[in-house]
Amino acid sequence: MDKLEMRHTLLAAKARKQMSWDEIASAVGMSPVWVASACYGMNSASADVAHKLCDVLEVDGDVATALTAFPTKAWDEAIPQDPFIYRLYEVVGVYGETLKDVVQEKFGDGIMSAIDFTMEMEKIEDPKGDRVLLTLNGKFLPYKSW
Repeated sequence: MDKLEMRHTLLAAKARKQMSWDEIASAVGMSPVWVASACYGMNSASADVAHKLCDVLEVDGDVATALTAFPTKAWDEAIPQDPFIYRLYEVVGVYGETLKDVVQEKFGDGIMSAIDFTMEMEKIEDPKGDRVLLTLNGKFLPYKSW
C-alpha cells in the first residue's frame, strides 16, 4: 500500500467512524495536527503509534506499514485552489519577506526548522467572529560559515 492509498483508507475510516482529529489524536496520544499530517501522508509514525491509529480507525495492518514508511515531502507546485490553503499561501506571499527580515533581526542569518517543529491550532471565540490561531514553533537554525 502506498501513501496515497493509505490516505484514502484513513480518511474514509475517519468519516465512517465520525471522529474528529482531536478525538483520534487523544486516543493515540499525539497532537491533532501531527496525526492529520501523518494520515495525509506527510509524516511517518512509529510502529506503536501506527498500530494505535489503525486500531482506533479499525483499518488493517497494511495501513500501519504505510504509516511507518518515510514520506516524500512534496506537493503539487501549482497555486492552491482550495480557499483555505490559498489563504495560507497568500499569507506567506504577503508576509514571508517581512517575517524573514524580523526573525533575522532577532536571531541572525538562518531559518526556522520544519523538522524540530510543532504546530498547534486553536479556535478563539470572538463576538465579531471566531478566529483561528496557528502557532508555528520551530527551532532556529543559523547558517554556518566555513
